Amino acid sequence: MNKASAFVIYSIVFFAFFDLFAQLPVMSTFATSVGATPFIAGLVIAVYSLSNTFGNILSGIWTDRIGPIVILLVGLALSSLSLLSYHLVDTATTLLIVRIVHGFVAGLIVPAAFTLSANLTAANRQGKKVALTGSFVGLAAIVGPAFSGIMASQTTVPIVFTYVALFGVAVALLALVFLRPSKLTLEPSHRTDEGTSRLERDVVKAYIGAFLLMFSQGAIAYLLPLYVQALGYDSRLSGTLLSTFGIMAVLVFVLPTNRLFDQIEPAKLAALGVGILGVSQLLIGQSETSLLLYAVLALYGVGFAILFPAINTMLIKATNQANRGKSYGYFYAFFSLGTVTGSALLGWLSITLTQKFALTGGILLVAGLIFVVMQQTKKRDVPVR
Repeated sequence: MNKASAFVIYSIVFFAFFDLFAQLPVMSTFATSVGATPFIAGLVIAVYSLSNTFGNILSGIWTDRIGPIVILLVGLALSSLSLLSYHLVDTATTLLIVRIVHGFVAGLIVPAAFTLSANLTAANRQGKKVALTGSFVGLAAIVGPAFSGIMASQTTVPIVFTYVALFGVAVALLALVFLRPSKLTLEPSHRTDEGTSRLERDVVKAYIGAFLLMFSQGAIAYLLPLYVQALGYDSRLSGTLLSTFGIMAVLVFVLPTNRLFDQIEPAKLAALGVGILGVSQLLIGQSETSLLLYAVLALYGVGFAILFPAINTMLIKATNQANRGKSYGYFYAFFSLGTVTGSALLGWLSITLTQKFALTGGILLVAGLIFVVMQQTKKRDVPVR
């Protein structure tokens, strides 16, 4: 992959997640400002993730049929238009319609972007490349909420989304210039000669890892602000804690530690990452000072930074250029489902916040152990040559 195409793909990934994270601080208040009840305001947020899931799946299918570049250009153009359509919102019903459309078209981008990146990257550099791509996800998680929160306090939510849309248009123009098929050189297929059932098992593990990662994220997004408030701290602490997690994740992604993702088997890294997330969830529920919370969120960032490249690399190595788009579509659909499940399940349970953190941590630790058992089973299944 040449530097120009790599920069454009990183920019696309950053835009996709910047669009997502910029919505977080402002969407519920925007919904109530146009007359939405608390229930409808929650539905406005949830329906985006639901339609995003369908966008992810169809993006993967279409990517395999007509190629990732066309899907990326269409996704970027339609996402920018949908962001501009927030200017038309004047009722809760209109907002729901815009959210459904926005979620769907935004879902077209990420599977196609990661598929294209994988197809342009040499097999022995997939782990490091995914880690570098992940750093732009982390940057979006840091910059997006801060940008929209500050801008919305000075202007309006539709104007904030207009700026995001203009960024999307700029990225689409870059993609149009630098991602032409004639300028790209595809790497040979990375799929190994392992048995089909073993490869399919790795794909399933990648899906499970994606669900667990965003299940944990959904739990953090829901529980952390409530827990910080219960401890008597200002709500700003929640934002800085999440920034700490994002900064630590980006550091692991971009520092020489990213070489480990090509040196250690991704299944082992996935088990380690899930385990660290589980321990972090348990520790958050036991931390009562801001210093301890900062330390635990930094540890959580390390777990995130280990798990994200591991499950991506696992998926890439178990697929080829003919079916990778569809696999990535389902992969990111599990991302969306994990986020919704994490927040919805914990919101439904009538237990204390500490118990909710403990339950989340327990689920993740058990899942980490299952990953280890599956890896040991895989080793026993390898035929002797």
